Amino acid sequence: RQRVLLWGVLLAAWEAAWGQLRYSVPEEMPKGSFVGDVAKDLGLQMPALRDGGVRIIDRGGTQYLALNRKTGHLVTAERIDREQLCESVQQCVLRCELIVEGEMKVYGIEVEIMDINDNAPAFKDTELEQRISEMTAPGSRFPLAEAHDPDLGQNSLQSYELSGDEHFSLAVQTGPGGDQLPELVLAKALDREEAASHELVLRASDGGDPARTGTARIRVTVLDANDNAPVFSQAEYRVRVPEDVPVGSVIVTIMATDADEGLNGHVKYSFRKISDRQSELFHLDSETGVIMLKQKLDFEELSSHELQMQARDGGDLLHTSKVMITVTDVNDNAPELTVSSAVREISEDAPSGTVVALVHVHDRDTGANGEVRCSLDGATPFRLEKSFESYYRVVTARELDREQQSEYNVTVRAADGGRPALQSSRVLALRVLDVNDNAPVFSQERYSARLSENNLAGALVLSVRATDADTGSNGRVSYSFGDVPDSISALFSIDRESGEIRTTGPLDFEDKSKYSFGLEATDGGGLTSHCEVQIDLTDENDNAPEI
Repeated sequence: RQRVLLWGVLLAAWEAAWGQLRYSVPEEMPKGSFVGDVAKDLGLQMPALRDGGVRIIDRGGTQYLALNRKTGHLVTAERIDREQLCESVQQCVLRCELIVEGEMKVYGIEVEIMDINDNAPAFKDTELEQRISEMTAPGSRFPLAEAHDPDLGQNSLQSYELSGDEHFSLAVQTGPGGDQLPELVLAKALDREEAASHELVLRASDGGDPARTGTARIRVTVLDANDNAPVFSQAEYRVRVPEDVPVGSVIVTIMATDADEGLNGHVKYSFRKISDRQSELFHLDSETGVIMLKQKLDFEELSSHELQMQARDGGDLLHTSKVMITVTDVNDNAPELTVSSAVREISEDAPSGTVVALVHVHDRDTGANGEVRCSLDGATPFRLEKSFESYYRVVTARELDREQQSEYNVTVRAADGGRPALQSSRVLALRVLDVNDNAPVFSQERYSARLSENNLAGALVLSVRATDADTGSNGRVSYSFGDVPDSISALFSIDRESGEIRTTGPLDFEDKSKYSFGLEATDGGGLTSHCEVQIDLTDENDNAPEI
């Protein structure tokens, strides 16, 4: 076993093509065992691994693989039993995705689980009973229960041996699928008066090193003559049923006839070979041959069922047949829509094509029922782009304008091709961040005021106002004089925050009756605008006549 484990680790192979990594690892490795050096194979940076910017997504029910953030190695998260994970599947492959959030990249990872010889062949029943008439001719054959070994290749079932009695020998037939079918062969005529029963041992062996074996004891009871075996009406029964067929429905009725009379001609039906899951799904009426549904079918779990049937008469002669049940898909699964990565804020000057989210869609149905179409609701400045396999990117379709709309709720919708179609949706909340793309704007291009001479210092002349569509510091406006002579700044002052223009002292009409100057409004980002101010003085009778 240690040689097999070492072989699996040393031969773990990978290839990076079209965003895909492939490795292999033997089953039953301890938790934390090395699978592959993902960081080296993909050229990932260790800081991104330690900061959680790289993560593994396994969409199965159990997390079998994990990423060691210290080493960048892909390791086993659980002890993996290939036979439990991939029952009746030749190539057992675990699939997951690795997402690099900072780069908005996704890689597919496939890990093949290699078989080891950890299971011995086993019979469903270790005590078998065979009833044979004493009139049975030598050379007659009787099907025996098969052993089952869930391992693969050389580690699976390879041979049968029979021991215990000279009256019997063993023949092994090869079935259509390559299965070994053991048969009990009558080598010597039976005599019930000489021996009423015979005890045999059937041994099944696999090809492992060392080999594993399983045994079943066979008790052969010799009966009085019954010269006709039951005969099924069909060698194979085939039926197609939709997965939503109601529980309690009749799936198929099998039928066998026996030319004998009385007990020897009374036929009873049974399952010759059936898995534990199939025994939970199907019920067989031993008298009528009716097979009914006990539990709901699920196409996504199993799409076909093969039932080995047998008909046995009262004299224990039997005949075998097969029932093939094909389960057809119905649209009973809505698409699964997952937001794998998303941003919550975006600058309004982000270029067209900026990625804001990475979403994954999956539908467990098949055919048109599993074909998913992804779209965005409403008219928004965003669009969908196809990414890796079932991944989509939500990107900006044009530049944004926070002053027009500062927040978006983008609805991503996935609908399958069923009739009626099933759908699901996710809402992405996105806030647009401001940039300083708007200069202040004065409410008037030119302001004017009239003021009496001899005014008091600090008298309010007028107020100017400018607005800025930006927010925060970008929208905060301050006021100042433009390029004005010192004589103006000596006579007037302006409040930087309120825009109020006041006198610094009394003015004299006889000295100057009109003042014109420019003002400037500046926002927190340095953008400016200008306006003109004109002040007219009115005369007062403050001078006596001179003679």
